[in-house]
Amino acid sequence: MKSNFLLLAAISLVIISCKNEKSSVAEKSEFISSVDSSDRTNDFYDNEPTVFLPGPATIEINGEVELPVRVTLADLPVRTLIVKETKLDQEEIKFVGAYRYDGVSMFDILNQVKVVKKNAQEFNPIIDQYVVVYNAAGDSVVFSWGEIFYPVNLHQVLFANAVTRIVPTKSRDKWPLPTVSRLVVGTDLVTERNIPDPVRIVIRSMNVNYRVDRSIKLWAPEVSLTGMSTAPIIMRELPVGLENQSFEHVFYGRGMGIHGITETKGAGLKDVLSGTLKTNKGLIKNGLIAIAGVDGYRCAVSWSELMNRNDRAEVIMDDRGHDSDGGRFSCLFAADFFSDRAIKSIRTIELIQGSGH
Repeated sequence: MKSNFLLLAAISLVIISCKNEKSSVAEKSEFISSVDSSDRTNDFYDNEPTVFLPGPATIEINGEVELPVRVTLADLPVRTLIVKETKLDQEEIKFVGAYRYDGVSMFDILNQVKVVKKNAQEFNPIIDQYVVVYNAAGDSVVFSWGEIFYPVNLHQVLFANAVTRIVPTKSRDKWPLPTVSRLVVGTDLVTERNIPDPVRIVIRSMNVNYRVDRSIKLWAPEVSLTGMSTAPIIMRELPVGLENQSFEHVFYGRGMGIHGITETKGAGLKDVLSGTLKTNKGLIKNGLIAIAGVDGYRCAVSWSELMNRNDRAEVIMDDRGHDSDGGRFSCLFAADFFSDRAIKSIRTIELIQGSGH
């Protein structure tokens, strides 16, 4: 009799537990999938159901780090990007769909990782670092360190685990939904770096050989464009016919702080380089460029960050003429909060990584 009573009590506990678990899951599902189909608010991006994207619970990080780590995504804040996705199809850009993605940002994932630069004795600044993201199938894409940590608008690279269609009110087009977790980039025009099922991040320094000499006079009469054609292209003046741009900015360095409020005039570096090498999927995904001054000061910039933007926050190349302090050519990263990637007396712009690595 006693044993039957204990058995009934155990069954009752299991039933209650299951009901509670189902209730909490249902509540969570209802909250996440809440749809404002009648436009009660001014938010355009919650009018359709949110779909969960299955993926890994952790992201592996290795390379130039103190210790390889696994970051638990559930421990990090949830952030949102709205994206118009496109693809490159035989040199033509084709629209895929418009989406709101929710997930964890690359900034937050890498924020607690201790970087150990392999070339720190030669060049200590972090701006020559880059990261490679691999997915479960072995596909990869590249981001510069500055692209992740220096922009005025942070959190533009997302490891997304939820997606919502942004559906036009009249056409009611239902864009195809991804089926697994997704790496998403908010600033790319052609979204080839939006790869499925990301699982691993590798941190690296550029493998370049630029002698560092900070005592040298900052003057370089010409720039060598390297790795973009069979032989280096020597540039002694900006190409004729490029649109002149003027950019007023607060010049604020990470180390020394305010340098002044200045104006940069020049051409988009994207336009300067556009005739040297035709964009392709490999370059969009894995292209990496080094910009180096005559004193060996350098920075990394991904091909997409430079050549594939959707926000017009371009890198400006300034012809300073015979200015003895920083001439002849310099560059400014309009998207960056810090001025650290503003290179004076540019000697080399080198494509160091193309379609593979």
